[in-house]
Amino acid sequence: MSERGECRASRFPLWLRRGRSEAAAMTVIGLGVVMLMQPFSLDLYGYSFVTILAGTLGFVIVSHFPD
Repeated sequence: MSERGECRASRFPLWLRRGRSEAAAMTVIGLGVVMLMQPFSLDLYGYSFVTILAGTLGFVIVSHFPD
């Protein structure tokens, strides 16, 4: 049996690859944690859960993208 090459070009654009998108999702999660722990603004504290949730959902979706 002949083995086919695995170096096929992906159809995903470069900005939609896993590495950069995972880094962006982790940055959003980190921003939400900082918003949760800051003592200055109650509005930032109120939006921290939504920010962490959006970052987590983004990370779950992005983790299925190709490398």
